[in-house]
Amino acid sequence: MACCVTLVQLSISCEHLTDKDIGSKSDPLCVLLELMLGGLCSQLCRTECVRNCSSPEFSRTLIYDIDTRPVLPHFPQIVSSQTLTLPLMLKPGKPAGQGTITVSAQELKDSRIVTMEVEARNLDKKDLLGKSDPFLEFFHQRDGKWHLTYRSNVIKNNLNPTWECFSVPLLHFCGGDPSIPIQVHCSDYDSNGSHDLIGTFHTTLAQLQAVPAEFECIHPEKQKKKKSYKNSGIICVKTCRVETEYSFLDYVMGGCQINFTVGVDFSGSNGDPSSPDSLHYLSPMGVNEYLTALWSVGSVVQDYDSDKLFPAFGFGAQVPPDWQVSHEFALNFNPNNPYCAGIQGIVDAYRQALPQVHLYGPTNFAPIINHVTRFAAQAAQQRTASLRQYFVLLLLTDGAATDVEATREAVVQASKLPMSVIIVGVGGADFEAMEQLDADGPLRTRHGEAAARDIVQFVPYRRFQNAPREALAQTVLAEVPTQLVSYFRAQGWAPLKTPPFPGKGPVQVLQA
Repeated sequence: MACCVTLVQLSISCEHLTDKDIGSKSDPLCVLLELMLGGLCSQLCRTECVRNCSSPEFSRTLIYDIDTRPVLPHFPQIVSSQTLTLPLMLKPGKPAGQGTITVSAQELKDSRIVTMEVEARNLDKKDLLGKSDPFLEFFHQRDGKWHLTYRSNVIKNNLNPTWECFSVPLLHFCGGDPSIPIQVHCSDYDSNGSHDLIGTFHTTLAQLQAVPAEFECIHPEKQKKKKSYKNSGIICVKTCRVETEYSFLDYVMGGCQINFTVGVDFSGSNGDPSSPDSLHYLSPMGVNEYLTALWSVGSVVQDYDSDKLFPAFGFGAQVPPDWQVSHEFALNFNPNNPYCAGIQGIVDAYRQALPQVHLYGPTNFAPIINHVTRFAAQAAQQRTASLRQYFVLLLLTDGAATDVEATREAVVQASKLPMSVIIVGVGGADFEAMEQLDADGPLRTRHGEAAARDIVQFVPYRRFQNAPREALAQTVLAEVPTQLVSYFRAQGWAPLKTPPFPGKGPVQVLQA
């Protein structure tokens, strides 16, 4: 399967963009969208946002799989010419007035990446009322031109910064050739886009790998004017490794076990299940929005589970026999064995549970997230075992979480573990709070602790009511492969070479 996938890397730059902000330039970014069944669009990936810039060059590339997805418009032209410049359009046939986009394509035949940690000391002070806000840009030479390959984060008010560890595809970083010239710029960030150069140096990947490697940061104008000039600081490369970047398929085919858990919202805001206005009302065909969403997502996920046994829970209802409110009761009312046989088993358990519980509330997500987190934590501790496990929690709900702070805390803790959380919002409620869990910026607790990585994908079901079932599944599961790979890569875990013992997910791990 892996041999049938061809990945193409798209490098993007723009020129002469229209200024959309009052008193400043635009803050552009590019998004790669895929047109799905039913006419809906799904975001595949995006570049970084470049502040206050009308002619940006984006360092973050877009990766497109041309074997499993439709061919993009103009894609044959891009591939044949390698680089294509087109006028920007507000919509097909309507030019934006000014501005062009240039797309360069390169097939990713090499799966290796360059991972680096870089720091600096004694950088020049550039700000009148502070020090400097330094960031780095790496360029490699191709066709007689310098092409941006990576832009670091900005370190505020610091002359001795340590930048975040970063990884770049080897082909993008240096064309796969460790001897190709590389130019590095260190600059002082300005919010208006007029960044001040601190200094530059030239090197190669081979030289960067001779760690610890130190380079003098030279400002050309200062060097010309001052005879006593030495440098504008020292850039130190702490680590520089060339590693293999494994894919989702590499991990799955290498024996990674995906454990799928479902949580269904039974809070009173769903309405009386006997009323046609209720989101839990079963139509004459025996379906509702909850079941449609479950089938769409579960039918895809179940193919990655060896035994097709899935724990399923309900939350927000009064349950027999004592009618206490529970936020993690087994749909089959067997807490010692909450497994359902396949998606059909979950559907059957849901239909049997619906008339036996009293819809109540509140809508608390944290208990069931923490429930799965406990098992993900146990799996993470088995790093020396021949078992790799990843946990996907699907929450089906009609509204925002009542326990917002507790949910944020639960997600932040889960982000450190092999786990993803998918939330599908059914009905027409205001899901703004849920969309904040899936925001681009790092999620933080009220105490300021940031999530280790993005693990939440929120999708409102109403966007897919008139679309084929596959469209919902495609959007809901779009981020899981990347989230799985990011976790295992952060742990330094390569795919297993031999199949693992087929565990049965959270509850079996707990009993063992």
